[in-house]
Amino acid sequence: MARVIRARDVDAVLAYSGYEPSEFDPVTGWVHGYRIAQDGRRQVNVFHDGPGEADGLERYQLELKAAGFHVVADQQPGGCRRRLHITKP
Repeated sequence: MARVIRARDVDAVLAYSGYEPSEFDPVTGWVHGYRIAQDGRRQVNVFHDGPGEADGLERYQLELKAAGFHVVADQQPGGCRRRLHITKP
């Protein structure tokens, strides 16, 4: 059974690795980077905002796996955004 995971722990790994979080600018839209969302007690979702979504998610996946997290690539229902499901093994 997966253990409790916090979004701040995933954020710390990506920030330490030199990745920038995305920011929303009301004039220009999203500035590219990662975005993290807590999804219950045992899962965190990671998104990439901006161009290069597939490449960004692949890089995040490698970093998070190296840090010991369990990572599953997924796509939201209906063919929407791609994301990573992050859990602790």
